[in-house]
Amino acid sequence: MLGRAGPGTLSLREVHRFPNEPVRAGGTLYWDVLALYRGVLEGLRRAGRETGAEGLAGIGIDSWAVDYGLLDATGALLGNPVHYRDGRTEGAAEAVAAVVPPEELYQATGLQFLPFNTVYQLTAARGTPQLAAAERLLLIPDLMAYWLTGEQGTELTNASTTQLVDPRTRDWHRELAQRLGIDLGLFAPLRRPGDPAGVLTPETVAATGLPGPVPVTAVGSHDTASAVAAVPAAGEAFAYIATGTWSLAGLELPEPVLTEESRRANFTNELGVDGTVRYLRNIMGLWLLQECLRHWEAEGEPRELGALLAEAAGAEPLRSVVDAGDPEFLAPGGMPQRLARACRRTGQPEPRTAAETVRCVLDSLALAHRRAVRDAVRLSGRAVETVHVVGGGCHNELLCQLTADACGLPVVAGPAEAAALGNVLVQARAAGAVSGGLAELRKLLRATQPLRRHEPAGDQSAWDRAAARIAPGGRE
Repeated sequence: MLGRAGPGTLSLREVHRFPNEPVRAGGTLYWDVLALYRGVLEGLRRAGRETGAEGLAGIGIDSWAVDYGLLDATGALLGNPVHYRDGRTEGAAEAVAAVVPPEELYQATGLQFLPFNTVYQLTAARGTPQLAAAERLLLIPDLMAYWLTGEQGTELTNASTTQLVDPRTRDWHRELAQRLGIDLGLFAPLRRPGDPAGVLTPETVAATGLPGPVPVTAVGSHDTASAVAAVPAAGEAFAYIATGTWSLAGLELPEPVLTEESRRANFTNELGVDGTVRYLRNIMGLWLLQECLRHWEAEGEPRELGALLAEAAGAEPLRSVVDAGDPEFLAPGGMPQRLARACRRTGQPEPRTAAETVRCVLDSLALAHRRAVRDAVRLSGRAVETVHVVGGGCHNELLCQLTADACGLPVVAGPAEAAALGNVLVQARAAGAVSGGLAELRKLLRATQPLRRHEPAGDQSAWDRAAARIAPGGRE
């Protein structure tokens, strides 16, 4: 994405899009990280051609969280990074809990239990030749930055997803790591959004044709950190839902919430831009819909999404719903059948058609959004007047309207490319092209980005009854 920013100006242009296709080999699911890096280089080449002699003022990198690459003493990658959806962490949570009980782990790090958190990946990798040979561990965006610049660092917002950072001190929790036998010396020094992350090496300049030197700036390198920075909110009384493969639903807070009640509600305290805390719950998100579409295409029955959403809008509302946070839906494959099984298990009618399956997914996501927003408000004491939906899911008008209906609050949809905009804004501020804190950056977003408002409609009691069908003990 090529961004332009300045006083009263903020725009994005897509210059290159490339697939991100994991590869299963030898029973392990990997990221094809060299293909991703090739895509990055091609994107920089195209951005350079578009800007010409003007060149690029900077580069910032954000990606998904928790996964990493291991380097040897020469800086060479020891193997493709393992995908967080791989099954290698089975049993790792129990091994960690035997050393540090879950209550204590949450008090130390404030992180939601997810079976693929970096702490569990490192526990699963203990004793492997690759980890034994490693001299450095770089999270995915830091690995890309290293290949571009030759400099190593660990950006803080992404580091906070490892479950090895204390959200109060915003530094490594050294005592915890020591108890778990994790060597924090593997990690490069911490960097914060806005810190310099090096300049392109002569080799990278030659490979991309960019007029060098070009600085690389640390941004909110966890894509959700960048996306939340780009929530176009006015004031503090807002919730956000960053939608895409995952839905990350919650609040922006000045301090973490580390209560036992918060842990039991499975909320996470990840670090954000400008000293904020992203207090949120991970929900399975549009992965459920993506996997259904992939299944139907593999079965020789491809579906056009627009037509399918129109049919789903006319389907019976709240006929069948599932718990969108259920780990049952984490792995790929056979999603329509797994949704049907979940409906059957809770005594609800199974979806009979593709449109009913899609309506089940979207109703279920809206319910999960509602529950996350309500729980976040209850646990934090922060009032909410508006829900902001950012990310690719903001294009799904049916989902946005259902979320407004379920929450009983207005939903403001957009921007879709929130992560890229948050990335650009942090870079632009570091370069002096824009100024101010998050409030000023968000004012610029509201003035320059198309937004769509959805007012709540319908009967809240219908959502109450649907929520009771899938809640433990029949209560939401």
